[in-house]
Amino acid sequence: MPSNTSPEPQSPGSKTSADRPGVLSRGSYSEKVRIGEILRKETVGGMLLVAAALIAIVWANSPLSDSYFALRDFEIGYEPWHLQLSLGAWAADGLLAVFFFLVGLELKREFVAGDLRNISKAIVPVAAAVGGVVVPAAIYAAINWGHPESLNGWAIPTATDIAFAVAVLAIIGSHLPSALRIFLLTLAVVDDLLAITIIAVFYTEDLEITPLLLAVAGLALYTFLAQKYRRFFGLKASAAWFILLPIGVVVWALVHASGIHATVAGVLLGFAVPVIRSQASGGPEAGPGLSEIFEHRFRPLSAGFAVPVFAFFSAGVAVGGWDGFMSSLTDPISLGIIAGLVLGKPIGILGTTWLLTKLTRAKLDASFNWVDLFGVAVLAGIGFTVSLLVADLSFGHGTIPNDHAKVGILAASIVAALLASLVLTPRNRHYRTVEAEENVDADADGVPDVYQQGRQG
Repeated sequence: MPSNTSPEPQSPGSKTSADRPGVLSRGSYSEKVRIGEILRKETVGGMLLVAAALIAIVWANSPLSDSYFALRDFEIGYEPWHLQLSLGAWAADGLLAVFFFLVGLELKREFVAGDLRNISKAIVPVAAAVGGVVVPAAIYAAINWGHPESLNGWAIPTATDIAFAVAVLAIIGSHLPSALRIFLLTLAVVDDLLAITIIAVFYTEDLEITPLLLAVAGLALYTFLAQKYRRFFGLKASAAWFILLPIGVVVWALVHASGIHATVAGVLLGFAVPVIRSQASGGPEAGPGLSEIFEHRFRPLSAGFAVPVFAFFSAGVAVGGWDGFMSSLTDPISLGIIAGLVLGKPIGILGTTWLLTKLTRAKLDASFNWVDLFGVAVLAGIGFTVSLLVADLSFGHGTIPNDHAKVGILAASIVAALLASLVLTPRNRHYRTVEAEENVDADADGVPDVYQQGRQG
């Protein structure tokens, strides 16, 4: 793909390259600070997630493997409410709802008050996320076309695990331009929305109308209270726990009973929380709204507990030694997942972004190059949390196809992380050198050459 380093011909009255809208622009300073804080928290969560998954894999393949599966399949709950679930199901249906609640909060925040409220800035990550979903699904379907029993897993390679990806990026890309980090986070959030939409539409078989209508009524009450008394819930943390949380749990239980996957309730509840600060609290300029306050309160619970526990119960798969591992890798299910994540994700993301620069007046931000975007697109091939969830929904707990799907997800995530490291580590060294040179220039004359040096090399 061509670089944007060469100057463009100008004509009288035409816009220069610098006047054209930037693809993956740096965004506002406040947005950069806010997203930087989110990325730091997700980095810690990603490391906990990886540790939990490693413990599960080792335990599931040890002489004590029976105890792991007995723990995962242990059932607890109230059957008349359709809530007698295994611990693994509680983690997938319950704890991941917390994760998707954060997704709902973040999405609404981005499109209501974030930089993505501008269509010119939103179109690129949204389109790239769509490309990163469509291409992997198409590759999986093509590989499994002659195997109708495995086609149901077409959505498995469509998701990006933001926590896992950010943890890798924190290790290998500490000096990469902030626009790349913001792009990765935004891409993953939109990716999660697409994934939850796929789950709601394609993985709902038996729909119960009565629980669904009751869930809608509960969601309406939750929305009214959150909107009407946003200042009260923002100031009184205990009020949200004792009023909004019980209503949210009831909505979650009703959505679960309706046949729709319960994590959908998390996204809807997140959408219901107001983003803009009320006029009684001083308006938008006086500080963060209720959505951002809730995000600060719940993100440690999601990143530090909910997602790692889900990973612990979902990642454990009995590989069956080297022969079993190789057998799993040669299954069309695993091949489709690996090809979809490792090849499909970067092709879809990078290809869509490149097309936008050709079909519109958009250009790359001056602070980075195409190779940087390629590295991030490869990093987006780390599909873990949501991919494991979709695998469970596609093939069911404890089945051989599901075990093979998990092997494919784990293998693809590791390969994507390694390939992204190979691309981004040299780029990180380059930007570290540029940063040092800029500091020297700033010391010399007080005017650092901020971004153009990053495009060279």
